[in-house]
Amino acid sequence: MLWLALILPELPLQVHVRGLAASGLLAITENRPSAQVIAATPDARAQGIQPGQGVASALAMLPTLRLMPRTPEREAALLKELAAWSGAFASRVCLDPPDCILLEVASSLRLFGGLDALEAALLDGLQQQGLDACSASAPTPLAARWFARHAQHDPQSVVTPAPDWHARLDALPLELLADDGAISTSSFDLLHGLGLRTLGEVRALPAAGLARRQAQAVSETLARAYGECHDLRPAFIPPERYTAQLSLPAATVNTEPLMFAARRLFAGLASWLAARHTGIDHCRLSLQHERGEDTVLDILTGMPSRDEARLNLLARERLAVLELPSAVEGMTLSTDAPRALAARSDDLFGDPATERENALLLLDRLRARLGEDCVRQLSIVPDRRPECAWRSTALGTISPRPARNADTPAGATRPLWLLTRPRRIDAPRKLHLLRGPERIEQGWWDGHDIRRDYYLAQTADEGLWWVFRELDPPHDWYLQGYFG
Repeated sequence: MLWLALILPELPLQVHVRGLAASGLLAITENRPSAQVIAATPDARAQGIQPGQGVASALAMLPTLRLMPRTPEREAALLKELAAWSGAFASRVCLDPPDCILLEVASSLRLFGGLDALEAALLDGLQQQGLDACSASAPTPLAARWFARHAQHDPQSVVTPAPDWHARLDALPLELLADDGAISTSSFDLLHGLGLRTLGEVRALPAAGLARRQAQAVSETLARAYGECHDLRPAFIPPERYTAQLSLPAATVNTEPLMFAARRLFAGLASWLAARHTGIDHCRLSLQHERGEDTVLDILTGMPSRDEARLNLLARERLAVLELPSAVEGMTLSTDAPRALAARSDDLFGDPATERENALLLLDRLRARLGEDCVRQLSIVPDRRPECAWRSTALGTISPRPARNADTPAGATRPLWLLTRPRRIDAPRKLHLLRGPERIEQGWWDGHDIRRDYYLAQTADEGLWWVFRELDPPHDWYLQGYFG
């Protein structure tokens, strides 16, 4: 087995700022027990603000510093979102709170072209979502986590494939034992008191001696890390529907900051769908306001899709014409149950579905820009009366041509251009009747009955008309439409 650990060292901060292009002067605080800075943006750190600094000291140094309390519930929710997203890269994913995700990647190496390529794809995907991570790999999940935690202080990720990973693990500092959370403070103090500094030195101690000193958990933890006993972890089960939330530290009414934040959410959605080989034809972007109800944007696609660029484009069209009642302080992206996508193969002369998809994208953009009621489509109705043979319906997918009505004679033709109302014409002495009559007698059941004989007629200038003669007196002639 090969485990890859992803640790998000700036999770308390990035859960608030990943939706911003520029994070500004911001610090995250937590009571330990007095209020302290636990994370700060690069701009704030450049002004001297550091983790561990008291809040009063930080404000005295930088009065314009914005402070936000740590939100563990948002961190936990984001960690679950990322676990669902990372299913595109591994067959098994495990949560390791508060800031770690573990992936069993042995079966994915060939698909991605090796460990380095897989790791690069993961880190790049996280960056697209506004997140930074440290990563490392090892044959056991706990060793991978410790290597990744140690990599926080190293500019490059630590990749530790067999066979020398035991030696590398021995060299790690003793403090990493506390990272697992299974070691008590008293056991940790005992090891420090013995003058131990590395995991290898602790491992060299007799296990029986540690057990007598109430430090058996140390031996058990090391055994899990070195692969000497099983480290069973529950696999993360992704939700059936995708939901992701993003908060904005500063409320805004401007489209560009909102679109920047939305792109973070759509990047996660696209990978979540890719992991399931599915697509969506509908998602909801809810904008949370400082006051009042949420503004909900329904984003519809003409066909199931997981194209991130397409979703971003449709969201931009909706936001461009949106009038916000007040500033937006957060957003949530949610979907209905995804639908399976049919496999597609390349074609020497291009994908035959491309033209259809381009047409659907145009319709989606028009619908997003103009509104649902402004973009309609014509649907065929099984009624032989020309005035009743079609209707305007809500826009859906482009459907195949319907089967011919069983009552329509074989060879009957219909013009593309029908007049809104038939126009009375003189008896067609100057018309050459090419085909007909086609008799239509229908509508007695709804009070709009007709009795007509239809003809295909040619005019003196070679035009083609669709004309009819009333069967009832006075047997007038009418023009119904033009052929192209």
